[in-house]
Amino acid sequence: MRVMQKTLKTLFVCLVVVAMVGMATQCYAQDPGKKLVRGVANILTGWVELPKNIYDTSVEENILSGLTMGLAKGVGMTIVRTGAGIYETVTFPFPIPEDYQPVLEPEFVFSE
Repeated sequence: MRVMQKTLKTLFVCLVVVAMVGMATQCYAQDPGKKLVRGVANILTGWVELPKNIYDTSVEENILSGLTMGLAKGVGMTIVRTGAGIYETVTFPFPIPEDYQPVLEPEFVFSE
């Protein structure tokens, strides 16, 4: 049991590192490796869209809008970003869309 927990923790840390490296290399040309890293990063960080949209809407409008419209936008974008990550992870060997361009803009949740 402990070996499995240790293995899962190691795998999780490796995936987080891959995601962080993917976010740091945004200026490089698009290729299958970048598409795979982008997909894994979006799968792992898709949930961040929820608090991000609540916060952004609260700052732009007001706290009530943030808790209602921001929540709705966050739930929707969490589904979209995670789905885009799954799609890009599964299709990373193929140049679709053309030249491995991102399916979603911004390509990472933390990008401006």
